[in-house]
Amino acid sequence: MRTHTRVHARGSGQAARGVALVADVLAFVIVLWIVLYLLDANRSNGLVDFVHDAATWLATWSYDLFTFSTEWVQVVVGYGLAAVVYLFVGHLVAGWLHRR
Repeated sequence: MRTHTRVHARGSGQAARGVALVADVLAFVIVLWIVLYLLDANRSNGLVDFVHDAATWLATWSYDLFTFSTEWVQVVVGYGLAAVVYLFVGHLVAGWLHRR
């Protein structure tokens, strides 16, 4: 019976690390887009375009939640909110899985 408990705990720990890693990667992509935007990266560059498209898709739900008259504030808040939520929820779920 003890072996079953250890195997279950190890599986929960691995799942927790996986969830946290996914949340970190999603937040990283969004924050990378914010940095590229603030640095005025060349949007015709393939990498910049890919990061922008991925971040836009990930932040679809949050980008127009609040509106600001200054474009850079809109980008930072709209995308930044999505990054914070992905990190918070992802690590909350990871913590729950780890405790199981």
